[in-house]
Amino acid sequence: MTHDFRVVPAAYVFLRRGEDVLLQLRKGTGYMDDHWAAAAAGHVEANESVFAAACREAVEELGLTIDPAHLKPLTTMHRTHANNSPIDERVDFFFECRSWEGEPRLLETQKAADLGWFSLDALPHPVVPHEKYVLDRLHAGRLDPIVSFGF
Repeated sequence: MTHDFRVVPAAYVFLRRGEDVLLQLRKGTGYMDDHWAAAAAGHVEANESVFAAACREAVEELGLTIDPAHLKPLTTMHRTHANNSPIDERVDFFFECRSWEGEPRLLETQKAADLGWFSLDALPHPVVPHEKYVLDRLHAGRLDPIVSFGF
């Protein structure tokens, strides 16, 4: 029996300023609309490294230039919704970045309604669940290098 299995890789960048994190309010995407999420995130494209994807998303979504050397890996998350849909079989690469060029601004206003800095101990509600998992553990100092979610 042949069973095709695909995993969708994605890169997430948590921009940090002191203890604050920059989040965007999703809208109009059909996925987690009206939830707060990493200000820069998206799928890794064919023949693209996860570092290049993270930097590309920062340019496309926020108008920021990030040197890949300033991306600090936080965790890698294997997650699922257990529905056998490839879009829900994920490996997510989370980065923290504290240095960039430019001032963050919403460039994809069809996909995001707001942008704001929030303290890790006072996150807005709701935050995309798997991203909240990472942020909560980051705040508590208990974020493992590899985690699973939804299994």
